[in-house]
Amino acid sequence: MSEVGIKEIAARANVSTATVSYVLNGTRNVKLNTRERVLRVIEELNYRPNNAAQSLKRKRTNTIGVIAEDVTVFNVPEIIDGINDCADKMDMHILLTNLRLDKRIGRNFDQTDRYRHFADNAVSELLSKQVEGIVYIGVHPRDLTGLIDTLGKPIVYAYCYTQSEISIQYHDEQASYEAMAYLVKKGHKRIGIISGTMDSIPSRLRFNGYYKAVTEFELPFDPQLIKMGNWEAESGYWLTKELMELDERPTAILAMNDVMAVGVMRAASEMNVQIPRDLSVMGFDNREFSDYLIPRITTMDLPLHEIGYQAMDSLALMIKGEQAVRKPMPECKLIERDSVASPRLR
Repeated sequence: MSEVGIKEIAARANVSTATVSYVLNGTRNVKLNTRERVLRVIEELNYRPNNAAQSLKRKRTNTIGVIAEDVTVFNVPEIIDGINDCADKMDMHILLTNLRLDKRIGRNFDQTDRYRHFADNAVSELLSKQVEGIVYIGVHPRDLTGLIDTLGKPIVYAYCYTQSEISIQYHDEQASYEAMAYLVKKGHKRIGIISGTMDSIPSRLRFNGYYKAVTEFELPFDPQLIKMGNWEAESGYWLTKELMELDERPTAILAMNDVMAVGVMRAASEMNVQIPRDLSVMGFDNREFSDYLIPRITTMDLPLHEIGYQAMDSLALMIKGEQAVRKPMPECKLIERDSVASPRLR
């Protein structure tokens, strides 16, 4: 069967080939009844335009590449949705590549030589498909300067940092400060903190927010209240036991992610400490499970959709040859649930 072309559509619809082209490309207004007749014939003939040929004529593909370090990690799907949301409004299309780094290297992000070739291969594949730019989505905020070379194509990094290109990241320090301010507003002064690993950028920024709140609200600065976790529930569990064995217990614990907050709750349960009556608990990230636990976890919601949207918006400007304007960092939002209450008088 020969491939249907514009001439066959024009003959069947009794219009010129130019009119068919106008309908397909939306380049000129066509009378409604004529347009409907052409579209009906296109459907009857099951015509599919040669997008590659059209792109070559326009010297545009209207396609961008998205490299996700791992689509199974909690932050990535909503960032991709934000990219899609913005791209749809610009009539742009995305090609998605998944590096599967969480499965391949776990949390060994400092070992860039173990995954650099995965990123290089993804870039080569996308460039071969004529993408006009790339968005790179990290699974953990860290400095990725020099990781990949896009051979001059514009690139924007989301949920990670670079020193030489545009990167879109949320305001970690401010979010941590606001979490502390919320606990202080509830009446807490002795607040324990369970941080992530201190070699990570989010841990350092969130600790900065914690310390800023301690200073501003004149809270007691007790090193015994500061615990270094590793982002996993088990560390939240053991470090909570240490905090609750202090002579002067904290009345609240801020866990720097919801996963560690789960460990906090398990330790509290084993020690017959009721949440939030005896201990208030706050998490970070607004993971889906945090709304299903008993009690439901009060947490900070990450602006993941906005990060994706801003990344795509910035990339679109760069593709046009315009300067991408650095916007204020998207801010986290307090999600107030059931795990925080005012401290009991003792």
